[in-house]
Amino acid sequence: MNVNYELTGPDGAPVVVLSNSLGTDLTLWDDQVPALEREFQVLRYDQRGHGATPGRPGPYTLKQLGGDVLALLDTLGVRKAHFAGVSLGGMTGMWLAENAPERIDRLALICTSADLGPASMWRDRAATVREKGTSAMVEPSLPKWFTPALAERDDIVAKFGGVLAAADDEGYAGCCEAIADMDLLDGLGGITAPTLVIAGAEDPATPPSHAEQIAAGIPGARVEVLSPAAHLANAEQPDEVNRLLLEHFTRSL
Repeated sequence: MNVNYELTGPDGAPVVVLSNSLGTDLTLWDDQVPALEREFQVLRYDQRGHGATPGRPGPYTLKQLGGDVLALLDTLGVRKAHFAGVSLGGMTGMWLAENAPERIDRLALICTSADLGPASMWRDRAATVREKGTSAMVEPSLPKWFTPALAERDDIVAKFGGVLAAADDEGYAGCCEAIADMDLLDGLGGITAPTLVIAGAEDPATPPSHAEQIAAGIPGARVEVLSPAAHLANAEQPDEVNRLLLEHFTRSL
């Protein structure tokens, strides 16, 4: 994959990888980059079919999405990195921590799930997007991504609605199918990376119970629940998420 990415921050500093959610792109992390790059090289990238990373015919698997990250790290000569992911990005991070533990230092999982069924719902969504395009997902998605005070704000609709509508139809659908077929629960106990799990108290897509399930499976993991925050908690509560990420990632410095 020709993965679109941005690498910023001081040369020689530890690397933090930032992975976007379904329907967003690397601009999801705009509020995190200035804070993180004081201490780290920040590597953010677009998942397949999102932003400037091209889509390929699906379905995709988490193995493929994780493989894209490993190939990117290899290309950049990064042996090991911290990793933070929102939703689909968090699923990608869990797959990496389970299957390539030597590449992940510390792990932060934001508004995500290890078991986001039913699979039929995701396959139905993939079919809808292939038929009607990603623009059909804007109206139902924004109220899940943000609490009501933000979901209808013009700047939020323009930025996040625009990115979702611009996502590649096949890429979005293929990522839906990766979620439908993911199998992460059984491998959580084997994750050795110190793990922080962040949930949004008002998140209807991956409520705090999903964060608790992940943390219960990963030895030593801890949970932080933010409010008010829905599914894109890092965009809704940037200062608090920045504080938590810096605290978590600098513990290994």
